[in-house]
Amino acid sequence: MNEIVSLPRSVGAAPTYRRDFRKADGRLLRLYGRAQHVAGPLPQSADDLAQGGELRLHPLRGEWNVYAAHRQNRTFKPSAADDPLAPSTQSGPETEIPFTDFELAVFENKFAAFHRDAAYAANIAGVETQPARGACDVVVYDPAGTGNLASIGADRRQVLVAALIDRYDALFAAGCNYVLPFENRGDAVGVTLHHPHGQIYGFEQVPLVQQRAADAFAGGYDLAAEMAAALPDYGIAEAGNVAAFVPRFARFPYEVWIAPKQRREGPWDCTDGELEGLSEMLGEVTRRYDALFQQPAATMMAFHAAPRGGSSNYHFTVQFYPLLRAPGRVKYLASVEQHTGVFTVDVMPESAVKALREV
Repeated sequence: MNEIVSLPRSVGAAPTYRRDFRKADGRLLRLYGRAQHVAGPLPQSADDLAQGGELRLHPLRGEWNVYAAHRQNRTFKPSAADDPLAPSTQSGPETEIPFTDFELAVFENKFAAFHRDAAYAANIAGVETQPARGACDVVVYDPAGTGNLASIGADRRQVLVAALIDRYDALFAAGCNYVLPFENRGDAVGVTLHHPHGQIYGFEQVPLVQQRAADAFAGGYDLAAEMAAALPDYGIAEAGNVAAFVPRFARFPYEVWIAPKQRREGPWDCTDGELEGLSEMLGEVTRRYDALFQQPAATMMAFHAAPRGGSSNYHFTVQFYPLLRAPGRVKYLASVEQHTGVFTVDVMPESAVKALREV
């Protein structure tokens, strides 16, 4: 497979192209950018790949958790010279991207917890198990080994948002019932690859937290009304009718949400102006975190959109959970948070929004 297409939904004034390329080990690599990517690949090797893990139901929490022992051997903090997310070179080590340059890349994770062809689940008396069917993508924002959602620039963020919409469409069509683009950033979060990147998980079953949110919206919760009541006092920045704000009910110190002011089910449902605003806010929130904490800020970010087929009254958000409560001070999720789900919030939302505005 080696096909170039123009995306039906781009972000910004210029079109976005996608090149589909089948790697030697069978995994799909998708190259997104403003220019059509036509360069030839470098030689590749083919390794044996795991076909996903298995799911086991926690009987007291009602959660399906994934067990994927093969991930124990995934790449761990390689040197810059061995960066697997960098472009390949003629004389250097083989990387995940067998081209000497690219704009933005999405490929199937070599160490996938979920896999479309997952078939095995242990037979354990008294324990419900299932194969972990789904998808795991890696999203490489930039060929450079350093950077973040702010530094890659407005145009690359727009390409990223267009790529995510494209992956939502494809993964829903492939049978995933929930799609979660996310980013782990910083050592405090446990990041093992520092090259600027995110991931996308496609779930066969809607995760419990996301199902509870869908149920709350279906039950009448109105996030647009909450935003109208909270803004501008809890607002940080706005663009294209999309706001970045500190929720009045934030659980993490300096937690920030990005959302269109009007209800949308997901980025695919947004107007062109809202998508450009979303792209701008992704960079703006990242920039403010780094300035506030005086270092690359450890954060957990994820897109919270409606499940496949939609959900009544659902309102799309992007949620940032920082792992710092002050410069150099980690917010540890210790016994009470982990065992009960009851968070102890060290920084009041009113103080958090003031500090984030001032940077």
